[in-house]
Amino acid sequence: MKVQLNGIEFLPVEASSPILGTTKGGWMYASQRPCYEAQLPEFFVMAHPLTKKQVADALGLPSTDENEEQAMETLTSLDVNELAQHIMNDSDFLTTTETLKGKWEVRALTQAEWYAAVHQNILNLPPGFTERLADAPASNHRGAMMDGRPRPSEWMGPAASQMSAIAVHPKNMDMTAMTSVPHDRPLPKVLARLALTPIRQGEAKRVPETTDRWANLRSEVVWTTVLGIIPSFLIPIIRGMGDYATEGWVNLLFGGLCAGFLTGAVWRPRRPVLRYEDVP
Repeated sequence: MKVQLNGIEFLPVEASSPILGTTKGGWMYASQRPCYEAQLPEFFVMAHPLTKKQVADALGLPSTDENEEQAMETLTSLDVNELAQHIMNDSDFLTTTETLKGKWEVRALTQAEWYAAVHQNILNLPPGFTERLADAPASNHRGAMMDGRPRPSEWMGPAASQMSAIAVHPKNMDMTAMTSVPHDRPLPKVLARLALTPIRQGEAKRVPETTDRWANLRSEVVWTTVLGIIPSFLIPIIRGMGDYATEGWVNLLFGGLCAGFLTGAVWRPRRPVLRYEDVP
């Protein structure tokens, strides 16, 4: 069932449980961990980013721009919030949401909602463009909301004026990356879209802020030894330089530690997926 609000069409996204992040254990993937499951209710989303005509129509303004069907790159996150509030204050919103269960709101997508819509082939973002989200930026998935509601801003300093965004590779639409954009300043090739989504009630389940550091340390010691230190000593012995293995042990130990460190950047055993039910 499609939904129309102020002339903007919203398509349904079925309730789903997308998996966000990666299970890869290398340090270079630390910003994409922990890999977790989000449980989302059904919601509605625009298939394409907001155009100049859609914004003008939603605000009840005349559209005189000859490029009115182009996606609008001059919107800030503040503009998106203002547009969403204007739509929610309209009688059309009240009439539409009366037929839906619970309380609803119009806002930008969260990361979990964005990927859920992509997986269901509903959402489109042109290659090379970036889309504003409703989430505050974060360095990793710790503290992420597991029900798809917006992640609140918990930063101080310059990061407090940023919003999360998703960037699509210029040539490969299947490659995306999390980034951040200023919430009060437009940027070239940065777009926005709206979603009609249920307001989550109660306290949110969040990805735990802490991890088992001792288990990670033990794993790192084992793999640094196996992949770095042991080969560092075995190589001179195999090449007939056994004396150097004892006389130059400091250099070999240091080299093994460096090798172990480098292997840790690209490979470590996969981490498990944090399931929704795993979090109390």
